[in-house]
Order: sequence, then C-alpha cells, then structure tokens
Amino acid sequence: MAVTVLYFASLRDAAGRDSETLPQPASLRALYAGLRARHGFALPAERLRVAVDGAFVAWDTPLADGAEVAFIPPVSGG
Repeated sequence: MAVTVLYFASLRDAAGRDSETLPQPASLRALYAGLRARHGFALPAERLRVAVDGAFVAWDTPLADGAEVAFIPPVSGG
C-alpha cells in the first residue's frame, strides 16, 4: 500500500524532486510531519493546502491505497 506525493514551489525545491512514492501513512498530518523532518520543509502544516486525487481536502481526510497527495504552499505571483 502506497501513496504518491507531489511537490510544488518551495516544497519541490527543498525535496529536490517533483514527486515520490511512499508507504501509506496513518494520516495526512503524519505524512507531512515525516516529510518535513526528512526534507527540512520550513512551513508548518497550517500554512499549506492539501489535495488528494486532485481535490482540496481537510487534513483529517483518510487516505486510500494509491492516492495522489499534493501539499501546496502559499505562492505569490503577479
């Protein structure tokens, strides 16, 4: 059982990749906490949006095997 994590903006830069496949975590928060420790992400979970299979979801949404998870940091543009 696994999930694919997609990285965008500053998270992609810190992780040094666009995506990776990982064992299915207990929760979205646990997944991000592990990734934050591993890749040194500066942003706390509260500053991010999270999407599962292309739709924004709450942080307590359960994950299914094979889900695609995207953590989306705030971005500025102009």
